[in-house]
Amino acid sequence: MARYKGPVCRQCRREGVKLYLKGEKCITKCTIERRPSPPGMHQQRRRKVSDFALQLREKQKARRMYGVLERQMKNTFDKASETKGATGDQLVILLETRLDNVVYRSGFAKSRAQARQLVAHGHIAVNGRMSRTPSRSVRAGDVVAIRDASRGLQYFKDALAWAKTQPRPGWLEVEPDAFTARMVTTPTRDQIETQVNTQLIVEHYSR
Repeated sequence: MARYKGPVCRQCRREGVKLYLKGEKCITKCTIERRPSPPGMHQQRRRKVSDFALQLREKQKARRMYGVLERQMKNTFDKASETKGATGDQLVILLETRLDNVVYRSGFAKSRAQARQLVAHGHIAVNGRMSRTPSRSVRAGDVVAIRDASRGLQYFKDALAWAKTQPRPGWLEVEPDAFTARMVTTPTRDQIETQVNTQLIVEHYSR
């Protein structure tokens, strides 16, 4: 699958906010705090920003934050537009309930990219069955867990201490010692802390 292989700190600088793409390093050693300007030459010049540019930047921010490709983002938007409720709110909810994001929110991974790799390598089970699909939607009542065969790995022994210190959203019930997380309820937009203006994204795809 295609993926971005360049320096991820450039993406944070381009969007002007922390996207937490490098996990713990984003907390202890963040490039954007030392170099807040966008990457590339001549970025200090003042430019008139068009409405299209604002919409594009907001879409790119959300896409990079959740680690999805353009086609995945568009498909998610189309699904959100067919779902009852505000399209922007449904879009964020669909992105938030992806399996890789649930693993990340549970504290079993330090970044969404790391969570995506854990899923793809077969370390994660949903309701007792292994799942290798990071984009899989997790529903209310589903139990996401580290597979028994993987719990003895050194990574998960180290991840246990990290998971115990991480804040978790109210829609997730996590038992770090058991390596399990249960989605108590489908999250609402108010429960999702993300610096994304969904109205701009809707306007971008509705052009």
